[in-house]
Parts: sequence; structure tokens; C-alpha cells
Amino acid sequence: MTELEEKLGYEFKDIRLLNHALTHSSYANERHLASGSNERLEFLGDSVLGVITAEYFYKKFDLPEGELTKLRAATVCEKSLFAFAKELDLGKYLLLGKGEMRMHGAERPSILSDAFESVIAAIYLDGGKEEAERFVLRFISKANIEKPNFRDYKTTLQEIIQKNRDEHIAYVLVGESGPDHDKRFEVEVHLDSNVIGKGAGKSKKLAEQEAAKSALELMGVAVE
Repeated sequence: MTELEEKLGYEFKDIRLLNHALTHSSYANERHLASGSNERLEFLGDSVLGVITAEYFYKKFDLPEGELTKLRAATVCEKSLFAFAKELDLGKYLLLGKGEMRMHGAERPSILSDAFESVIAAIYLDGGKEEAERFVLRFISKANIEKPNFRDYKTTLQEIIQKNRDEHIAYVLVGESGPDHDKRFEVEVHLDSNVIGKGAGKSKKLAEQEAAKSALELMGVAVE
């Protein structure tokens, strides 16, 4: 554990949290551990990771919600977390059941990425958000992240329309569906009283962008 703490760059006050973060369900079931596996820590770690990366990208990139969501999802996907875990050689420290060991579980991307999230939760519980953030940003900040090539279709459309001062555009929300955690919005863009484009998305801003893109395509403007 001391060796791993050095790699993590964090010394635990309660080393049991780190031990728990490394306990796979196969090991916990095999040993009938009352404390269980690292699955609950993984759940917490996923949320902590989400908050930290969301705040980081919000401050780093001036992008709409939809683009920030895509960027965060691409950065904290299983492939990325697996790479982070490999950098720490986390598989060396995992507690696995005999069957999982025979199946080379310590090298499986799903197990390693889950363990990485569990370690985030363990650091968060032991040292607070500041320590968890320091640990996460150590990996996120040096990842190969570039600002996405995002085109602001609304601005492009506005620049075209404003050449004629007598014409005005407006974005109208015409539909909304789905549960609160997975909303879908439908928007029309009106040129005076005429509908010139329609769009849909997981946020009003994204739907408006899609509607503007549709309008530009109708006008024959290259949008890619």
C-alpha cells in the first residue's frame, strides 16, 4: 500500500479505504467479506470524477452544454480511465478472486477503469474534494485534449440575416419530451413569420444550433 500511495501522490489517513477501493467483487464474494467489494466506491467515484471534469472543462473551454458533455464523455470513458489505471500499474494491487485471476482480470479494461474510479472515491472520502481534484486533474490536465471544432451556426445565421435590417429571426421552442434526466427539445427558427429551420437536442441551446444549421443548409450555405 505504501508503494501505491507514492504512485497516487496521496497518503491515506485511513488505509482501509484504499484497500476497499482495490477489492473486486470476485474477491469479496470468495472471502465472504462483510465490507463487500469496491462497487459502492466506484459509484461515488464516478460522480466525483464527473463533477471535477465538468468544472475543469467549463472553465477551460467556452462551449455550449452539448459540446462540453461530449468532451467530458470522451475524456472519462473506459478507454481513458483504463489508460490512467495502467499508468499507476493499478492492476498489480487489485484483490481478485481466483477465477478472475485466471482470466487475467488485472488486465481487463472494465475492472481497471472501475478500480480507478473507486480510488478517486477513496481519496475523496479520506481527504476531501481538494485532494480528489488534485489527483484527477493530474491525469485530465495532461490528457490529449483540444478544443473541439465547434461551429456556432446561430452566429453565422445572424450575420447573414442582419444584412437586411427589415428581417428578424427568432427561436421558438415547439416541443419538449422525455424525463428530467434525459430531456429532448424541439426548436424552430423563424424568419419573420416563416419557419426556415428545425432542430432537436438534449438542451435548448443545442436544439437552437441544430435549427440554425438546418436554416443555413436551406439557404445553400456550407455548414461543415
